Amino acid sequence: MEQSAVLPARQVRDATAAAAPTVVLYEYPFNEGIRTMLRLEHLFGRLGQLLPRDAPLDHHFALATVFEIMDVAARADLKSDLLKELERHRAQLQGYRGNPRISEAALDDITTRVDRCHEQLNQLVGKAGQALTGNEWLMSLRSRMNIPGGTCEFDLPSYFAWQQHPAERRRADLRQWTSSFTPLSDALHLLLSLVREGGHAQRQVAVGGQFQQSLPVGRSYQLMRVGLDAAGELVPELSGHRLMVSVRLLRWESGGRLRPCTDDVAFDLMLCA
Repeated sequence: MEQSAVLPARQVRDATAAAAPTVVLYEYPFNEGIRTMLRLEHLFGRLGQLLPRDAPLDHHFALATVFEIMDVAARADLKSDLLKELERHRAQLQGYRGNPRISEAALDDITTRVDRCHEQLNQLVGKAGQALTGNEWLMSLRSRMNIPGGTCEFDLPSYFAWQQHPAERRRADLRQWTSSFTPLSDALHLLLSLVREGGHAQRQVAVGGQFQQSLPVGRSYQLMRVGLDAAGELVPELSGHRLMVSVRLLRWESGGRLRPCTDDVAFDLMLCA
């Protein structure tokens, strides 16, 4: 069944060309495994921005992000799926041995990283963040965060007191609580980088704001990436399945509304296997 989504974006600017336009990259996962990995990458990215800050409010949302990671990572087969993907990529990389166009040093480096991530993830006991479920204080805080305004000082005086601690002390606590996420974070970041590097950008044109492309039979893709010039203020509605991909461009209107774009628009399309 075809799925459709308006997806979050990442901005990329060519560091070698100051005048180059900003390209906004939108990604669409073709399977549930990649979808889960992208969600976790998004959450780990947010956590990485919030944790170094000093404000108690930033650390509040860092804790909220920790609980979201635990929810997403609770999928029973996540760890085994990541291990299988690491093994698949390791076998694929070994197939490049002896290819004169491939640097053996670079191949050794990436293979070592795959092996290290596989070993660390394999040694992880239980699900990511499972150790935190034994912390009664964190679990009480987790349940209160599901209630609008449920973390007020009169509801959770101990949490309010924790927020008054010096920033470095709060940060140390957060680093301790999130340390068990490291094998999961390292593995999924490596896997997503390998998936993304497996695609090649092609310049396409959405005629009248619409684009469709049939996919080759027998070829399995994991991720679609669409790059748009940020100056165009366009939002892509992406959909796809094993036989076809589709891009429908929408344009911002005042008041935050979107309407179909009817112009011919060039964009970059990358299909990653």
